[in-house]
Amino acid sequence: MDYKDVLKSARENLNGSCKVCKVCNGIACSGEVPGMGGKGTGSAFTENMKSLEKVKINMRVLHDVKNPNTSVEMFGKKMKAPIFAAPVSGTTLNMGGKYTEKEYISWVIEGCLKAGIYPMVGDTAIETFLTDNLEVLKEKNADGIAFIKPWENDAIISKMKLAEDAGVFALGVDVDACGLVTLSLHGKNVEPKTLDKIKELKQSTKLPFILKGLMTVDEAILAAEAGVDAIVVSNHGGRVLDCTPGAADVLPQIAKAVKGKTKILADGGVRTGVDVLKLIALGADGVLIGRPFVTASFGGGSEGVELYVNKIISELEATMRLTGCATIADIDERVIFNG
Repeated sequence: MDYKDVLKSARENLNGSCKVCKVCNGIACSGEVPGMGGKGTGSAFTENMKSLEKVKINMRVLHDVKNPNTSVEMFGKKMKAPIFAAPVSGTTLNMGGKYTEKEYISWVIEGCLKAGIYPMVGDTAIETFLTDNLEVLKEKNADGIAFIKPWENDAIISKMKLAEDAGVFALGVDVDACGLVTLSLHGKNVEPKTLDKIKELKQSTKLPFILKGLMTVDEAILAAEAGVDAIVVSNHGGRVLDCTPGAADVLPQIAKAVKGKTKILADGGVRTGVDVLKLIALGADGVLIGRPFVTASFGGGSEGVELYVNKIISELEATMRLTGCATIADIDERVIFNG
């Protein structure tokens, strides 16, 4: 199996819910929510791509970096690369329904762990999806992170306890999901969060706590003040609010404001190892990748996921070699071309 085979199979298995375009940029699927597209005009999805595309990098070849080291340690876990599978859920709602949530998440979890990175699992409108995700994680020694939707705090804390019992090594809330169409269609009540409510959630667990879905400097500062262990700079793949900027557009200023005060992860439009390097150079400590894990798993199961992760890591290694970066810590603003 090669990656072209994976994409061909995914195109068939996704039952039209995703066209598996040559370039996954949100144009062909704009407005398809539920589905795999971006909300409204789809511009928030496409801006993620554009914001990364316009970042250019400096090539450097007069150095002794022959075998770059992509590994990092995050949340107490050693990883082959600073990459997570983003918490994507909703096989019935968004992915054509050919496979169950348990089949899908099993492939993602197994493929990630074999490739040396960690999966994030998610919560959604269908209650059993979270329990399915946690059950599979527990079977795989719970090497993963669980994200809960922004329900009322009592419900979040209850679900966080379920995730703790399953043995996850970190927890998070994707606060940007307070505008997710697929939840409102099922009559599920979600809400934005005040600083006090974030502090309550943080204090309810001893595990590292992550806040996902921040796109402004002021909210990143508030999250750091609340003591969260990490934030994810993300517009939820363009699926919750039309007309936002891309994650790479806002990341540098957010990193300038809170770097060193909390871990910074970024999510949006990452398709290659070059994209991973760009986001790290712009200030991220690690990145999340979403939609490509859907196509990789639907096209090749756990083998497809492992193949995709290895492809990304190989591209990251090659890009580090050609930018003179021996380790992930060496990837900084010097990599970015400012002409």
